[in-house]
Amino acid sequence: MKITLAKSAGFCFGVARAVKQAEKYVEDKINACTLGPLIHNPDFVKGLEERGVYAAKELSDVKDGYTLIVRTHGITKELFSEIENSGLKFYDATCPFVKKIHSIVAERSALGDKILIAGDKNHPEVIGIRSYCAGESYVFSNAEELESIKKNNQFSENDTFSLVSQTTFDSKEFKKCEKNAKILYTNLKIFDTICNATALRQEEAMSLAKENDMMIVIGGRNSSNTEKLYKLCSEITETYLIEKASELSDINFEGVFSVGVTAGASTPDGTIKEVIKTMSESNVNIETAAENQGQVETAVNTEEMSFEQALEESLNSMNNDQKVVGVVMHIAPNEIQVDIGRKQTGYIPSDEYSADPTADPMKELKVGDELNLIIMKTNDVEGTIMLSKRRYDAIKYWDSIVEANKEGTILEGSVVEVISKGLIVVVNGVRVFVPASLSTVPKDGRLEEMLNKTVNFVVIDIDKRRRRAVGSIREASKTLRKANQEKFWAAAEEGQKYTGTVKSLTDYGAFVDIGGVDGMIHRTELSWKRIKHPSDVVNVGDTVEVYIKALDKENKKISLGYKKIEDNPWEILKRDYPVGSEIEVKIVRITTFGAFAEIFPRMEGLIHISQIANERIEKPQDVISIDETVKVKITDIDFEKKRISLSMKALLPAPEKPAVVEEEVVEDDAPVTMSIDELIAKANEEAAADAE
Repeated sequence: MKITLAKSAGFCFGVARAVKQAEKYVEDKINACTLGPLIHNPDFVKGLEERGVYAAKELSDVKDGYTLIVRTHGITKELFSEIENSGLKFYDATCPFVKKIHSIVAERSALGDKILIAGDKNHPEVIGIRSYCAGESYVFSNAEELESIKKNNQFSENDTFSLVSQTTFDSKEFKKCEKNAKILYTNLKIFDTICNATALRQEEAMSLAKENDMMIVIGGRNSSNTEKLYKLCSEITETYLIEKASELSDINFEGVFSVGVTAGASTPDGTIKEVIKTMSESNVNIETAAENQGQVETAVNTEEMSFEQALEESLNSMNNDQKVVGVVMHIAPNEIQVDIGRKQTGYIPSDEYSADPTADPMKELKVGDELNLIIMKTNDVEGTIMLSKRRYDAIKYWDSIVEANKEGTILEGSVVEVISKGLIVVVNGVRVFVPASLSTVPKDGRLEEMLNKTVNFVVIDIDKRRRRAVGSIREASKTLRKANQEKFWAAAEEGQKYTGTVKSLTDYGAFVDIGGVDGMIHRTELSWKRIKHPSDVVNVGDTVEVYIKALDKENKKISLGYKKIEDNPWEILKRDYPVGSEIEVKIVRITTFGAFAEIFPRMEGLIHISQIANERIEKPQDVISIDETVKVKITDIDFEKKRISLSMKALLPAPEKPAVVEEEVVEDDAPVTMSIDELIAKANEEAAADAE
C-alpha cells in the first residue's frame, strides 16, 4: 500500500511557535500554565500537563509565580486587558495572523463598518475577533447564512461593511461567500484573512484525496481546522479522522492501494510519525514535518512579531524559487548537468525536465543549449544544486492559465497521466487536473483510453498561491458543441453531405453526430433491403457518410439519408443488366405460373411458365427446382412497376418446324387453316392469361 504524507501536515507556524515556548519553559524549569488548552489536541495537552504545564480555566486558576501562556487562537480584548492589569507574567502566543484580524476589525469598525465574520461563532478565535469590533458584527458559516444576515436585518443603503474570516475557515467555502457578498452588500470591503498555511494545507489535502483511494486525517476532533480537512477530503474520497495511531485498528484497508495522510495544525510530529509507522510497519522519515519546524526556529524567541515578519517566516519554504539560466554541459538519461555560473554543480533530474512524460532531453537538447531554470535545493556539503526546468515553464505560462480562467478561453493540451480520480493535462508546461467526472469518459468507461490524446478544455478553478489549476473537458465540449450548432443551423441546407459518427441506436433508426448537431437515419434509409434492426448495418462509433434528406429548422430536427443512389439495385440493373443480356440466375421460388430467379442479391426476375421450355408444361417443377442455376435472357424491364421478365426458352434451340397440315374447321361455313406454331403460341397466351 502506497502512503503519501502531505507536505504541510502537522504544526502550523503559530502552533509551532506556542508549543516551542511551552517546551522551553519546561526545559528551563520555569513554572507555566496556559489559559485554556494551548492547542486542540487532547493527548498533547495531557502530555504538557504531565510535564508541569497545566491548563487554567480562568485567571483565578493561575498559581502564584506561574507564567501564563496565551494560546495561539487568541482571547477577547477584555480578557487580554485584564491579564495586562493583573500583574501576572505572561507570554502572548497569539498567532500574528489572528492579531492581524484583530487590527483589521478594530480599525474598520471604528470607521463605522459593520463586520461580517466567516467562521464558527462558538470558536475561541471568532469570539476573540468579535471583541475587537467597536460596532455591530455578524458571524456566518456558509453562503446561505451570509444571505440570511441580509434578510433578517434592516440595513440602509449607506451602511458599509467589512468581511474577514477565521484563519482556519474553509477556503473553498470562503470563495462562495466572497462571490455572494459582492452581490448582497454594495458598500463592502473584503479581507481574505484565511491563514496561508491553512489554505495550503486544505489544497494539499484535496489534491491528495483526488489521487488516493483513502485519506487519513490526524488531529483532535475538537480542532476546527482538522474538522475542515476531514470535511473537504470526505467530499472527494473515503476519509477517516483519527487522533492517534491506535485508532487505525478500526479502519479496513482491504482493497486499498494508496492512502493520503494529512494532519491538523495542532497535530504533533510524533503523532504523525507513529501513525505512518503503524500503517507502513516500518520507520518513516517525515522530512516535511522537520522542515516546518525549522521554519520557526528563528522566531520562537521573539516576544513580539509583526504580521509581515510572521508571513515571511511562514513562506520561507519558497525562498529557493530563484530563477537562473543554465548552460547544458552533459546529458544523461537520468539527469542533465548544467553550468549556472556558481561553484556548485547544477543538475536537473529527469522528472524535473518537463511536465510532459514523453519529452526526451536526449533528443531535444545538445551541449551548449541555454535553459531557464528554478533552483529547488542547494546542498553545500555535496556541492550540488538541484534545478527544475519543468517548474520554470509552469511559472512562465501560469499567467496564461489565469487569464484563460478569467476569460473562459478554450485551451488545447495533451493528456499525459491518468490518476485514480481523473486526468493530468499539460498545456505549455502547466499541469492541469481534470476530474474524471469532467473528462467526458462515462462512469463505466476507462480513463486510460484518454492517455496521450489531445483534448480541448477550460480552466474552471485556480489556486494562485500554489499554481494549481482544475480543468473541464466536458465544459469545453459543451461550449464547442454550442458554437458548432449555431454555425450549422446558419448554413444547413437539404442535400448537404457530412461525415458523422454514430452516437446511438434505436429500433427505428440511428442517431449521428454531424459536427455538434445530431441527425437521425431512419431504419428504412439504412439499406436498400429490409433489415430487422439498425445494428444490421451500423454500430455505435462508426464513421458514416450521410446527407441531409429533410430539415426542420424550427424544431431543430434533421432527417439524414444514408443509402447511396449508386447502390440502388435498380440502378445497378440499369447499368449492368440491359434488356437482351444473357445471364446465369438461381431459382429461389416456384409458383404455379412460373419461377422467380435471383439475378444478383436483392434483385429477382420472373421466368413465366411459358418461358421455361419450348413445349407446354403442366407445372414449373417438372423442369426446374429451387437453388438450381439456369441460364436466361432478360426480355423486358418495367422500371415503373419494378418488374423483370426472364426467359429460359429464348436461349433454347428452336424446334424444327413441322409440315403445314391443313385442317378443315367448320365455323360459319368457312374453313380455317392454322400451323402447329400458331397453335402453340395461342396455347401459351391462354396459359399466360390464366396465370395472370
